[in-house]
Amino acid sequence: MPMNLPLFFAAAEGVDVPLAMVAPFGLLLLLIATMPLTPDRIKHWWEHNYTFVSVGLALLVAGYFLLLVPAGGAMLAHTLHEYVSFIALIGSLFVVAGGIHLRVKGEATPFENVVFLAIGAVAANVVGTTGASMVLIRPWIRMNKIRISAFHVVFFIFIVSNVGGALTPIGDPPLFLGYLRGVPFFWLIQHVWDEWLFTVGLILAAFYFFDRRSFRHAPAAIQAEIKEHDSFRIDGLLNIALLAVIVLAVFVPEKFFLREILMLGAAAASYRFTSKTIHEQNHFGFGPIKEVAFLFVGIFTTMLPALNYLEEHGQELGFTHATQYYYASGSLSSVLDNAPTYVNFLKLGESTFVEESAVELAQGGGSYDHRAVAILLQTHPHIVIAISLGAVFFGAMTYIGNGPNFMVKSIAHEAGVHCPTFFGYIFKYSLPFLLPILALSAWVFL
Repeated sequence: MPMNLPLFFAAAEGVDVPLAMVAPFGLLLLLIATMPLTPDRIKHWWEHNYTFVSVGLALLVAGYFLLLVPAGGAMLAHTLHEYVSFIALIGSLFVVAGGIHLRVKGEATPFENVVFLAIGAVAANVVGTTGASMVLIRPWIRMNKIRISAFHVVFFIFIVSNVGGALTPIGDPPLFLGYLRGVPFFWLIQHVWDEWLFTVGLILAAFYFFDRRSFRHAPAAIQAEIKEHDSFRIDGLLNIALLAVIVLAVFVPEKFFLREILMLGAAAASYRFTSKTIHEQNHFGFGPIKEVAFLFVGIFTTMLPALNYLEEHGQELGFTHATQYYYASGSLSSVLDNAPTYVNFLKLGESTFVEESAVELAQGGGSYDHRAVAILLQTHPHIVIAISLGAVFFGAMTYIGNGPNFMVKSIAHEAGVHCPTFFGYIFKYSLPFLLPILALSAWVFL
């Protein structure tokens, strides 16, 4: 999660990086999207060399910022700190969740699947979308092993990895940044619970339609097995306590990387004390987190020029309505990391709706940003709601919209589950099913 935000934005003020520097970011996104669709020879080359491509593009942008951008070193240092925190959180949750094995007997019916996803949506607000995704994706695959299909993975990403975590600062990284900048912990759950319930409910209804049709087309013998009583057993209870340590570490003061040390310490303890049997049952390996770590070091670094352009030219867009912030923050969160996207639009909202003189005269302690956010919450709460929900909901639009998405895909792929391609995910599921639901939600509530 981003650190020392006031210093970062102070360093970034007045910097105008040429739009052409967005090209490395666009190239990396294009490669991530298209390489899995290429002939086997090219695809295998990508699988063995994506680390060098991602790091190489990151170094290209880093070199430009170091040599040609005033205060570029401070901006890169912030990005590196942000990346380390991100990987510490994602990686520790991945390792600890890999030590929790939920034994499932039989197969889930469509109704049981809906209940499971609904529980996952609630859990995402307690242990974060990453924690909930890493704990629940393997049981989800096992529950549906007889008729597992691409839509099972996609709707899991929609609900558990993204939309479900919109109620608390723990739920998704951008909301935690809002909390650090002055949005009260329980403010969102008080203001968006109805929109959350409406959106999650519609996505669950769409999933039930798909799953019911799949169940009806299953052979009679499979249906009979599915209707057997399910029994559950949880192995690796120590890791539930370690999962709590990681969640609580989020609130540790950010000094000397104490937060990251606690997270990585919990991961090390999990890997050391979890039985080999549980890891084997979970098919645990470091492949998915390795892929995320190398691809996101490229994404975090190469997206700097894109975020800089938004920071410098955002006010030229003339956004004055909540739906504009909803779709704008959502659109960028689909392809950029949603945490810095959220912060940029929150600052845009502050500069558009809150006069500097009012902030200076505002009563109460705290930083300038805290006072500005407090005024924005009082005078234009729908702007903060729109930015928050846009950043969280639209993270589900692509595999790279939110950190857990890519990890869920990698785990499912390693388990032998067919997953849609980058464009297949978007054109078969996101655009025809998720986007209309998100648009209807905005129309009703914003």
